[in-house]
Amino acid sequence: MPTGTPIVVAFSGGKDSTLALAALRADPAWQVVALLTTVTPEYDRVSIHGIRRSILAAQGRALGVPVFEAALTPGADNAAYEAAWTAAFDEIRARVGPVRHIAYGDLFLDDVRAYREALARRMGADPVFPLWGFDTATLAARVVAEGYELYLTCVDTEQLDAGFAGRRFDAALLADLPPGVDPCGERGEFHTCVIDGPGFAARIAVEVGERVRREGRFEYADLLPTATPVTS
Repeated sequence: MPTGTPIVVAFSGGKDSTLALAALRADPAWQVVALLTTVTPEYDRVSIHGIRRSILAAQGRALGVPVFEAALTPGADNAAYEAAWTAAFDEIRARVGPVRHIAYGDLFLDDVRAYREALARRMGADPVFPLWGFDTATLAARVVAEGYELYLTCVDTEQLDAGFAGRRFDAALLADLPPGVDPCGERGEFHTCVIDGPGFAARIAVEVGERVRREGRFEYADLLPTATPVTS
Protein backbone atom coordinates (compact mmCIF):
# COMPACT_ATOMS: atom_id res chain seq x y z
CA MET A 1 0.00 0.00 0.00
CA PRO A 2 1.22 3.55 -0.75
CA THR A 3 2.65 5.22 2.32
CA GLY A 4 3.65 8.69 1.06
CA THR A 5 2.09 11.99 2.04
CA PRO A 6 -1.28 12.45 0.30
CA ILE A 7 -1.27 15.10 -2.43
CA VAL A 8 -3.71 16.42 -5.03
CA VAL A 9 -2.51 17.36 -8.52
CA ALA A 10 -3.96 20.41 -10.25
CA PHE A 11 -4.62 18.68 -13.55
CA SER A 12 -5.50 20.37 -16.84
CA GLY A 13 -5.21 17.29 -19.03
CA GLY A 14 -2.11 18.78 -20.64
CA LYS A 15 1.55 17.86 -20.63
CA ASP A 16 2.87 19.93 -17.72
CA SER A 17 0.33 18.66 -15.21
CA THR A 18 0.83 15.13 -16.57
CA LEU A 19 4.59 15.45 -16.05
CA ALA A 20 4.02 16.83 -12.55
CA LEU A 21 1.86 13.79 -11.79
CA ALA A 22 4.57 11.46 -13.11
CA ALA A 23 7.25 13.18 -11.01
CA LEU A 24 5.19 12.79 -7.85
CA ARG A 25 4.39 9.15 -8.56
CA ALA A 26 8.09 8.45 -9.00
CA ASP A 27 8.82 9.95 -5.57
CA PRO A 28 7.96 7.64 -2.64
CA ALA A 29 7.52 10.71 -0.44
CA TRP A 30 4.14 11.35 -2.13
CA GLN A 31 0.87 9.53 -2.68
CA VAL A 32 -1.31 11.13 -5.37
CA VAL A 33 -4.92 10.76 -4.22
CA ALA A 34 -6.83 12.95 -6.68
CA LEU A 35 -6.70 15.14 -9.76
CA LEU A 36 -8.45 18.52 -9.59
CA THR A 37 -9.54 20.15 -12.85
CA THR A 38 -11.37 23.37 -13.70
CA VAL A 39 -14.27 22.70 -16.07
CA THR A 40 -17.00 24.77 -17.71
CA PRO A 41 -20.13 22.57 -17.58
CA GLU A 42 -22.01 24.80 -20.04
CA TYR A 43 -19.40 23.90 -22.67
CA ASP A 44 -18.82 20.39 -21.26
CA ARG A 45 -15.09 21.04 -21.45
CA VAL A 46 -11.97 21.68 -19.42
CA SER A 47 -11.61 25.44 -19.03
CA ILE A 48 -8.97 27.14 -21.22
CA HIS A 49 -7.68 23.86 -22.71
CA GLY A 50 -11.00 23.05 -24.39
CA ILE A 51 -10.70 19.31 -23.70
CA ARG A 52 -13.99 17.44 -23.64
CA ARG A 53 -14.98 16.24 -20.17
CA SER A 54 -15.42 12.72 -21.55
CA ILE A 55 -11.72 12.73 -22.46
CA LEU A 56 -10.83 14.14 -19.03
CA ALA A 57 -12.75 11.25 -17.45
CA ALA A 58 -10.91 8.80 -19.71
CA GLN A 59 -7.58 10.33 -18.63
CA GLY A 60 -8.48 9.76 -15.00
CA ARG A 61 -9.37 6.12 -15.68
CA ALA A 62 -6.23 5.51 -17.73
CA LEU A 63 -4.06 7.11 -15.06
CA GLY A 64 -5.87 5.34 -12.23
CA VAL A 65 -6.55 8.52 -10.24
CA PRO A 66 -10.00 9.95 -9.41
CA VAL A 67 -10.85 13.28 -11.05
CA PHE A 68 -12.64 16.04 -9.17
CA GLU A 69 -14.04 19.07 -10.95
CA ALA A 70 -14.13 22.73 -9.99
CA ALA A 71 -17.05 24.03 -12.05
CA LEU A 72 -17.05 27.55 -13.48
CA THR A 73 -19.60 29.44 -15.54
CA PRO A 74 -18.38 31.17 -18.71
CA GLY A 75 -16.67 34.46 -17.93
CA ALA A 76 -16.32 33.68 -14.21
CA ASP A 77 -14.04 36.05 -12.29
CA ASN A 78 -11.19 35.22 -9.91
CA ALA A 79 -13.49 35.20 -6.89
CA ALA A 80 -15.70 32.55 -8.50
CA TYR A 81 -12.63 30.55 -9.53
CA GLU A 82 -11.23 30.59 -6.01
CA ALA A 83 -14.59 29.64 -4.49
CA ALA A 84 -14.94 26.73 -6.92
CA TRP A 85 -11.44 25.44 -6.16
CA THR A 86 -11.98 25.72 -2.41
CA ALA A 87 -15.26 23.81 -2.65
CA ALA A 88 -13.69 21.11 -4.82
CA PHE A 89 -10.71 20.74 -2.50
CA ASP A 90 -13.09 20.39 0.46
CA GLU A 91 -14.97 17.70 -1.48
CA ILE A 92 -11.72 15.80 -2.04
CA ARG A 93 -10.99 15.89 1.68
CA ALA A 94 -14.50 14.63 2.46
CA ARG A 95 -14.20 11.81 -0.08
CA VAL A 96 -10.59 10.60 0.19
CA GLY A 97 -9.55 11.76 3.66
CA PRO A 98 -7.15 14.35 5.04
CA VAL A 99 -4.91 15.97 2.47
CA ARG A 100 -2.83 19.11 2.90
CA HIS A 101 -0.81 19.40 -0.28
CA ILE A 102 -1.60 20.37 -3.86
CA ALA A 103 0.84 20.19 -6.78
CA TYR A 104 1.01 22.43 -9.82
CA GLY A 105 2.83 21.95 -13.12
CA ASP A 106 4.04 25.55 -13.41
CA LEU A 107 7.56 26.04 -14.71
CA PHE A 108 8.86 29.59 -14.29
CA LEU A 109 6.26 32.39 -14.10
CA ASP A 110 6.76 33.98 -10.68
CA ASP A 111 3.44 35.85 -10.66
CA VAL A 112 1.50 32.69 -11.42
CA ARG A 113 3.33 30.82 -8.69
CA ALA A 114 2.63 33.60 -6.17
CA TYR A 115 -1.08 33.45 -7.02
CA ARG A 116 -1.16 29.66 -6.61
CA GLU A 117 0.63 29.89 -3.27
CA ALA A 118 -1.81 32.48 -1.95
CA LEU A 119 -4.85 30.49 -3.08
CA ALA A 120 -3.48 27.26 -1.64
CA ARG A 121 -3.00 28.92 1.72
CA ARG A 122 -6.61 30.15 1.66
CA MET A 123 -7.70 26.56 0.92
CA GLY A 124 -5.69 25.35 3.90
CA ALA A 125 -3.15 23.60 1.66
CA ASP A 126 0.59 23.67 1.03
CA PRO A 127 1.56 24.11 -2.65
CA VAL A 128 4.18 21.93 -4.35
CA PHE A 129 5.86 22.68 -7.70
CA PRO A 130 7.67 19.51 -8.85
CA LEU A 131 8.71 20.95 -12.24
CA TRP A 132 9.66 24.45 -11.12
CA GLY A 133 12.87 25.75 -12.69
CA PHE A 134 13.25 22.97 -15.26
CA ASP A 135 14.62 24.12 -18.61
CA THR A 136 11.59 24.15 -20.89
CA ALA A 137 13.45 23.10 -24.04
CA THR A 138 14.83 20.08 -22.19
CA LEU A 139 11.41 19.30 -20.73
CA ALA A 140 9.70 19.52 -24.13
CA ALA A 141 12.29 17.18 -25.66
CA ARG A 142 11.75 14.78 -22.77
CA VAL A 143 8.01 14.66 -23.45
CA VAL A 144 8.76 13.46 -26.98
CA ALA A 145 11.58 11.10 -26.00
CA GLU A 146 9.55 9.38 -23.28
CA GLY A 147 6.76 8.53 -25.70
CA TYR A 148 3.92 10.78 -24.59
CA GLU A 149 1.27 11.35 -27.22
CA LEU A 150 -0.42 14.73 -27.06
CA TYR A 151 -2.02 17.33 -29.29
CA LEU A 152 -2.34 21.11 -29.26
CA THR A 153 -5.95 21.86 -28.38
CA CYS A 154 -5.72 25.64 -28.06
CA VAL A 155 -3.42 28.21 -29.69
CA ASP A 156 -3.19 31.89 -28.83
CA THR A 157 -3.03 33.33 -32.34
CA GLU A 158 -1.45 36.53 -31.04
CA GLN A 159 1.62 34.44 -30.16
CA LEU A 160 1.53 31.47 -32.54
CA ASP A 161 0.03 30.68 -35.93
CA ALA A 162 -3.43 29.13 -35.84
CA GLY A 163 -2.20 26.25 -38.00
CA PHE A 164 -0.52 24.72 -34.97
CA ALA A 165 -3.93 23.92 -33.42
CA GLY A 166 -4.62 20.21 -33.70
CA ARG A 167 -1.00 19.26 -34.42
CA ARG A 168 0.71 16.47 -32.52
CA PHE A 169 3.35 17.66 -30.08
CA ASP A 170 6.43 15.97 -31.49
CA ALA A 171 9.95 16.70 -32.71
CA ALA A 172 8.65 18.17 -35.96
CA LEU A 173 6.38 20.58 -34.10
CA LEU A 174 9.19 21.68 -31.79
CA ALA A 175 11.40 22.35 -34.81
CA ASP A 176 8.64 24.46 -36.38
CA LEU A 177 8.04 26.69 -33.35
CA PRO A 178 9.17 30.24 -34.14
CA PRO A 179 11.77 32.03 -31.99
CA GLY A 180 10.27 33.55 -28.87
CA VAL A 181 7.63 30.83 -28.40
CA ASP A 182 8.33 28.80 -25.30
CA PRO A 183 8.62 25.10 -26.24
CA CYS A 184 6.31 24.20 -23.37
CA GLY A 185 3.88 27.05 -24.08
CA GLU A 186 4.43 28.36 -20.57
CA ARG A 187 3.44 31.91 -21.52
CA GLY A 188 0.08 30.69 -22.81
CA GLU A 189 1.14 30.28 -26.44
CA PHE A 190 -0.63 26.92 -26.59
CA HIS A 191 -2.31 24.25 -24.49
CA THR A 192 -2.29 20.49 -24.94
CA CYS A 193 -4.13 17.25 -24.23
CA VAL A 194 -2.22 14.06 -23.37
CA ILE A 195 -3.76 10.78 -24.51
CA ASP A 196 -0.98 8.28 -23.91
CA GLY A 197 2.43 7.80 -22.36
CA PRO A 198 4.14 6.60 -19.18
CA GLY A 199 1.59 5.99 -16.44
CA PHE A 200 -1.35 5.45 -18.81
CA ALA A 201 -2.97 2.00 -18.63
CA ALA A 202 -3.98 2.35 -22.28
CA ARG A 203 -4.06 4.93 -25.04
CA ILE A 204 -7.18 7.12 -25.20
CA ALA A 205 -8.49 6.82 -28.72
CA VAL A 206 -9.23 10.22 -30.28
CA GLU A 207 -9.34 11.95 -33.62
CA VAL A 208 -8.76 15.61 -34.40
CA GLY A 209 -12.00 17.36 -35.33
CA GLU A 210 -12.89 20.86 -36.43
CA ARG A 211 -11.07 24.04 -35.51
CA VAL A 212 -12.94 27.02 -34.06
CA ARG A 213 -11.80 30.56 -33.24
CA ARG A 214 -13.01 31.94 -29.91
CA GLU A 215 -12.84 35.51 -28.60
CA GLY A 216 -11.28 36.50 -31.90
CA ARG A 217 -7.96 35.15 -30.70
CA PHE A 218 -7.91 31.56 -29.46
CA GLU A 219 -7.90 28.77 -32.04
CA TYR A 220 -9.33 25.54 -30.61
CA ALA A 221 -8.94 22.11 -32.18
CA ASP A 222 -11.59 19.68 -31.02
CA LEU A 223 -10.33 16.24 -29.95
CA LEU A 224 -13.11 13.72 -30.46
CA PRO A 225 -13.20 10.44 -28.54
CA THR A 226 -13.56 7.44 -30.85
CA ALA A 227 -15.33 4.18 -30.18
CA THR A 228 -12.26 2.33 -28.89
CA PRO A 229 -12.64 2.09 -25.09
CA VAL A 230 -9.92 2.61 -22.50
CA THR A 231 -9.02 -0.69 -20.82
CA SER A 232 -7.09 -1.31 -17.63
